[in-house]
Amino acid sequence: MIKYIHRNQLDVEKYNTCISDAVNSRIYAYSWYLDIVCDSWNVLVKDDYEAVMPLPTRKKFGISYVYLPPWVQQLGVFSINDIQESLVEEFLISIPKEFKFINVNMNSDVLLNCREVFNRDNYELKLNSPYKNLVKKYTKGRYSNILKAKKNGLTILTDFNLKKSISFFLKNTGENIHINRLDNKKLDLLLVEAKTKDKLMSIAVSNEDYLLGVAIFLVDNKRITYLLSSINSKGREEYAMSYIIDNMINRYANSNYILDFEGSQIKDIAFFFRSFGAENKPYNELRIYRNSFFKLIFEVVKFIKKQ
Repeated sequence: MIKYIHRNQLDVEKYNTCISDAVNSRIYAYSWYLDIVCDSWNVLVKDDYEAVMPLPTRKKFGISYVYLPPWVQQLGVFSINDIQESLVEEFLISIPKEFKFINVNMNSDVLLNCREVFNRDNYELKLNSPYKNLVKKYTKGRYSNILKAKKNGLTILTDFNLKKSISFFLKNTGENIHINRLDNKKLDLLLVEAKTKDKLMSIAVSNEDYLLGVAIFLVDNKRITYLLSSINSKGREEYAMSYIIDNMINRYANSNYILDFEGSQIKDIAFFFRSFGAENKPYNELRIYRNSFFKLIFEVVKFIKKQ
């Protein structure tokens, strides 16, 4: 039986245990993560927390809907047992009727076949081989660039100052992806909390004390999530980001971790991820309009936001 449970009535310990033990666990789904990034959220729970589906929710113009929160790539159904499409469908049917629009990124373990889904690309690299074997999966160009970075004498800075990382990211990348003030604040809170929970790695690369690039990874019990990164023009010339990612692959080689690149639909970025031997593990973006009138409203609001 699937029940709809409000956040303030949630058994947090059982919920987080389900996320941790899930065959498709994602760090985005933990209660502490969603508490920070969501306006509000509730959960669909099957039986005694053997499977769950968190639902980030909003209400605007008197309309309740499920939305995509910032800094979250995949949610959907999480289960301690193997997930079948029938289970996912059971959860989707159980989403309360009060939500007139449902927009959620499902996770990659089950791909749905219906007209309401849009496929999104995400690249992953299994790190369960020795580093020397993982390097063999690099393209010749990527391997060559990493050798050039080493020859240039680049230095990896582990546990780099978090405030400096965020500042560098916002200066060199933030404007290009249009991060609003609220999402920026949520990012600050999220990274501080992740660091407190020892689930964050802030890595930088420099050349003779000149900062070239930064990357922030979230490290959970099963995967390493490449949450954000940034390089300046000099870092691009000296292959700084290639050097950081190669360092992470070397660091976690021969382990059960998966390096999750978090994308991308952008051709050049996707090629960059593939050049490390990563494979595409697509996921679905689900959009369900329960009324054509509400579909029109949301399309108009979406159009206005773009102006």
